[in-house]
Amino acid sequence: MMQPQTASNQEGSRDQVAIEMDSILTRGSNGLEVRVQELSTFRAAFVSVAVSGMVFISSLSTGLLATGLPKIAANLGLPDALILWPASIFGLTCGCSLISIGSVADVIGAGPVYLFGCVFLSLSFLACGLARSGTELIIFRGFQGVAASCCLPTAISILTEIFPQGRQQTRGLAILGASQPLGYSAGLFLGGVLVDSIGWRWGWYIASILSMVVFGIVYQAVPGLRKQMPLDTWRRLALGIDWIGALIASACLGLLSYVLAVTASKRSHIGEVQNIILLVIAALLIPAFPVWMARRTKLNKKALIPNSVWQSIPFASTCVMLFLVSAVINCGEYFFSLFFQEVQLLSALQASLRFLPNVIIGIMISFGTDAVLHKWDAYRYVTAMLLISCVAPLLMALMDPAWSYWYMAFWGMLLLPFAGDVLFIAGALIITDSFSASDQSLAGSILNTAFQFGSSVGLAVMAVISTSVSDASSHSDEHRTHALLEGYRAAFWSLLGLAVLYCFVGAIGLRGIGKIGLKKE
Repeated sequence: MMQPQTASNQEGSRDQVAIEMDSILTRGSNGLEVRVQELSTFRAAFVSVAVSGMVFISSLSTGLLATGLPKIAANLGLPDALILWPASIFGLTCGCSLISIGSVADVIGAGPVYLFGCVFLSLSFLACGLARSGTELIIFRGFQGVAASCCLPTAISILTEIFPQGRQQTRGLAILGASQPLGYSAGLFLGGVLVDSIGWRWGWYIASILSMVVFGIVYQAVPGLRKQMPLDTWRRLALGIDWIGALIASACLGLLSYVLAVTASKRSHIGEVQNIILLVIAALLIPAFPVWMARRTKLNKKALIPNSVWQSIPFASTCVMLFLVSAVINCGEYFFSLFFQEVQLLSALQASLRFLPNVIIGIMISFGTDAVLHKWDAYRYVTAMLLISCVAPLLMALMDPAWSYWYMAFWGMLLLPFAGDVLFIAGALIITDSFSASDQSLAGSILNTAFQFGSSVGLAVMAVISTSVSDASSHSDEHRTHALLEGYRAAFWSLLGLAVLYCFVGAIGLRGIGKIGLKKE
């Protein structure tokens, strides 16, 4: 039962928005009781866009890199063996730190971690813009990955704390779910414009400025982020988090990502002694993690990712699908950019214009999903979207460079983001339906880890496939374009296989989920 307001809680009431709203009490990400409020439609949309801003900007920076990488590598003297590292290092550091930071957010609250991530990202963007060498760019991109991991899972937790379950929460998560793939697509477009005009460095400067703008808006507009942390916060950080489990998970993901990235730069690296040792260690850590989780649970201590989490088949299936979808979308867009610039010999600006359908359809899908997901059977809707997205890599594999853009490439661009936009929204709603508020940052971090790790692994594997086929091509160096085309087509066929696989996982794992995102009284 709610108690009358006294002088002791008048200070907290000043942060409440000055509009009429319905409210209920729930438990926040740090275990404290917080007020979940029904905001006006405009205010709810504004808050959702603001919170999703850092996720959008983070993805935008990755898109900027994908389009501008050839020019950036030339300007900074980045050797061919390291040309993929600025892209791979982000997924490596982000994936390794997501789960640990999600656990920290569950202890101290999602708001402080999110705001710290805004500032950290702004500084890392600025550093990338000022980079004087390829090595510096790689290091600063690694910092970006850690900073992004502060914002990705906490954004889900913030929105689920602000909005009660129902239409407002679904719409907020729809905006958040769209921000990551849309940010990447927008970055691809903006990168092409900047590379051919004022220069690639301005992309990082713009991202840095926008990050601080989002920080200011979120700090002022989102209620509840400025509340003081409990006095026992440091004790809870030291004793309430499974740091050994975090070390095992981070080391395993980091070692796997590192070996894959090194192998992508040169296939012969996989046979080097140090890489074999690292791969063996990573393989041993995989079974060690669930064993450690079981031990923590048996001792009644908090486990980083309790094994019981995977008992939710829809959640586990969504994680697997996001891993595969991330590989298909990010690799597809990356190789699309290379196809336009290296095979069709288009400028970066011309290539970026061809990504516009990707951005527009992504927006339409996100808000269309928001409108129908609480009315329609989620299983049928999601699986239908997954099947439609399978057509994109098939069209890519069949493309002829001599054909008009509108004949096949346009449709590939149009269909590519279908699965990613829908799965992000569905995954976030599954989290709110399946996990308590105190565990939602961690669950969100698991989803984002799957997405980031899928991008990192997919990029490395597809680079190996593409390079291997191109090197083995019968075409001579004088016909380099034809050799590259054969390599890109091999990558596209591989992506089609992954797309079929995530459709199979979804068809089995999402059965029976029914309608999600419904308001709970």
